[in-house]
Amino acid sequence: MIKLNLTQLMRKKLNSNKKPFYPVSSPYISKKDIDSVNRVLKNGWISSDGPEIKKFEKKFSRFIDKKYSVAVSSGTAALEIAIKALDIKKNDEVLIPNFTIISNALAVIRQQAKPVLIDCNLKDWNIKIEDIEKNISKKTKAIIITHIYSFPNEMQKILKICKKYNLLIIEDAAEVLGLKYKNKMCGSFGDISTFSFYANKQVTSGEGGMLSMNNFKIYEKCKSLRNLCFGKLNRFNHTDLGWNYRMTNMQAALGLSQLKNIKHMVNKKMQIGSYYYKKLYQNSNIQILPPSNEFSKNIYWVVGIVIKKNIMTASKFSEKIALYGIKTRPFFWPMHKQDIFKKMKMFKNKKFPNSSYLARYGLYLPSYFKLKKKDIDYISSAINKILK
Repeated sequence: MIKLNLTQLMRKKLNSNKKPFYPVSSPYISKKDIDSVNRVLKNGWISSDGPEIKKFEKKFSRFIDKKYSVAVSSGTAALEIAIKALDIKKNDEVLIPNFTIISNALAVIRQQAKPVLIDCNLKDWNIKIEDIEKNISKKTKAIIITHIYSFPNEMQKILKICKKYNLLIIEDAAEVLGLKYKNKMCGSFGDISTFSFYANKQVTSGEGGMLSMNNFKIYEKCKSLRNLCFGKLNRFNHTDLGWNYRMTNMQAALGLSQLKNIKHMVNKKMQIGSYYYKKLYQNSNIQILPPSNEFSKNIYWVVGIVIKKNIMTASKFSEKIALYGIKTRPFFWPMHKQDIFKKMKMFKNKKFPNSSYLARYGLYLPSYFKLKKKDIDYISSAINKILK
């Protein structure tokens, strides 16, 4: 018989009283990932001019099915470079989703162009395609298409509109890396496509981003813009107003290692989301998106739910489920409701009912890679108790 000392007994008692805790997200870092970063640290090539960056860009291009890629410091940096590289100027108009991360709007505003907001649909939470044409004017130069949370946008319809009006496409595929639309990789449709490697993405480099394109001149311009537009003949005679948005060799080593495992990571996300759907779809008080639709699978980058109107707000639900040790995060706050844009007197008297509804009643659940079925059982049971 094994005897436990006093310290072990106390620890056992504490653990038995310990409440479960489920964070919203947590990165998956393998031993191979750690070894890849350690190798770079040991060889001393840690800054932004190392071989891992070029390898990462090359392999990423092949994966996305684009000719060129440019690694940068974040997804936001990628969007800002994309807007400038496509020569979008003061007073040009760029259509963007209202229901998205603020980075889409910031990239446009910082070039002194005008973001024109499009509401989302309630079927898959992406841009409302039927509202695109009515917002196109003579000043409209481009559209940012952001794939939100789960499904890609219906690109066939969007491409047809953009061809009709000669619009440039910036495809923000930060949330759907590894997902296909009609057997073509998301991120392969834009004149420039942008990606993020933040810690909660399918591929992470801690922080980081990527631009991908087929046009060589745009590729060269993006490379210059990420690196302060240093001169070719005289390095410190700068040719344009660029940024220091470089990725480090360490980050690239981690991203490259993670990219090798992308198919497994995407499949794992899909398994987690599909099991949530199985446990929750019969609850009539919430909307949870299905594992597939007519043109794509659901990547379940995050597993989102929308509570039916007037039952309970997302913030109230978040407070209740936190008592079970379960963390949640609210959906994006729409651009027309952002305090900063109100101060700037932008989007005045604009109404976007779908975005407003999702912002008030939508949130996403723990959906990190190490989540197990028993964890989802516990989380789903708590949801069904609260929203019965």
